[in-house]
Amino acid sequence: MTLNCVVVDDSAIQRLSIVKLIENHSSLNLIAEYSSALETKNGLNTHKVDLIFLDIEMPVLNGFELLDVLNNKPQIIFVTGKTEYAFKAFNYDATDYLQKPITRERFNTSVEKALEQHKLKLDFNETDGEHIFVKSNLKKRKVYIKDIKWIEALGDYVKLVTEENSLVVLSTMKAFEHELPEGKFLRIHKSYIVNLDKVDRFNSKNVEVGAYEIPLSRNKKTQLVDALNNI
Repeated sequence: MTLNCVVVDDSAIQRLSIVKLIENHSSLNLIAEYSSALETKNGLNTHKVDLIFLDIEMPVLNGFELLDVLNNKPQIIFVTGKTEYAFKAFNYDATDYLQKPITRERFNTSVEKALEQHKLKLDFNETDGEHIFVKSNLKKRKVYIKDIKWIEALGDYVKLVTEENSLVVLSTMKAFEHELPEGKFLRIHKSYIVNLDKVDRFNSKNVEVGAYEIPLSRNKKTQLVDALNNI
């Protein structure tokens, strides 16, 4: 198994050090290296990338801001000289967080994590139905799209409400929204994303999913009508 990867760092010296580690790892294929987030955003439109080694502190757009504007995020391994961003990194479901300077042993451990997660995604059995993986209580859990009812914001976390239970996931709503299949979910309120297939009825103020009423933002009603007509 080989992962296509890119390196993003505004420091040429730091990029070179990571590139050397990548070139000496048999499971990594370096696609490109970028010196800015904007350059990366454009490059990802033309390359299939499985993994990004991403610096955080960069001019114009930092690493977190880059992830906010990506619709389909590859796996992310943050590479930074500071520990203060570690907690925020997990809001973005980072595969790992490497602190500079990076040893070969620590780098290889990080890559093994990425390979394991990539294998999980590839291990897709169509008879199981479409699904995503979420990290809850320090474990990766498979959640079937058809079972998700809605997602609710809880501060630095989101609550994933399914047919069977609820899972609390360390993520922002914006980051989690990007993990969901396009056209099947809609953010109807700043604190709620709803599975369109689960909507029973709605009015100008609420959306009903089973016995539950979920608030509907006034400016989202037209978008909801259009989305329901297109499923």
